[in-house]
Amino acid sequence: MSDTAFQVQYRKEAIMGYEFGQSDLRTTVVTEATFKGNQAVFLVADSGGASASNRGINGLIPARTDNLNQNTATLVEWHDLVRRTSFNIFASQGDGRRIMQMTSRKVLNRKTDLDIIATLQTATNFIGTAATPMTLAMAVRALTVIGLDQVPVEEADNMFALATPAAMGYLLQIKEFNQADFVEIKPLMGPTRRFRRWAGFNWIFHPLLPGVGTSSETLFFYHRDALGHAVNTGEMQALAGYHEEQDYSWARTTAFMGSTLLQNRGIVAARHDGSAYVATA
Repeated sequence: MSDTAFQVQYRKEAIMGYEFGQSDLRTTVVTEATFKGNQAVFLVADSGGASASNRGINGLIPARTDNLNQNTATLVEWHDLVRRTSFNIFASQGDGRRIMQMTSRKVLNRKTDLDIIATLQTATNFIGTAATPMTLAMAVRALTVIGLDQVPVEEADNMFALATPAAMGYLLQIKEFNQADFVEIKPLMGPTRRFRRWAGFNWIFHPLLPGVGTSSETLFFYHRDALGHAVNTGEMQALAGYHEEQDYSWARTTAFMGSTLLQNRGIVAARHDGSAYVATA
């Protein structure tokens, strides 16, 4: 006689699917908390490349004006709303309300990074004409190009390299990179973050960069003051509730945000060939 009446065990806790859902980039740019309005204006001020002067023949010191540029980030409202009926939650596996809240927050965190990446793509400085694998030479060239534009590359806490997982694969084969120190950076807003510091940059590896996993990936090397990101005060709304009349639960995450390019010379992009690390069927 064969065995019968087997029982199926369903795990109570849900295992979250693979989904990039945190903001790695908010702490790498100039962040402004907006109290009111749909625009945030960032002021970039310098001397305009002025040189020191002697007194004129009239005995007076020549006067000049500063170079003041206002850059505007226009805030746009972004939402993610997920809804499930009470019966759906009751009859389904896992904590349905908690799952809704977690996935909704991930959607908005991901949107924050995509907003900043889209602004990085507006920069016009590239190194190299063809995509090549990541090397120390590429990082050094990026640092040198930025330094030649009088960007203060010695400000180690403000220099960032944004690379793909494929670029990380090449870097992990470089002994000096594997021996690089992890450092803590404390931004004006948000939690302290740890970065691996090497070749003059704090390294971030992100799966959502342009062309990721192809022979035409785009990597970015930049100084914090090259970009501005504005977000509504208190940052995200992460709310959850229950609708009694229609008997459903919901979770909504909302943020008003916008990014802007502040100083083009503070960003260098590089073309990278990451196709060697793509999975094959």
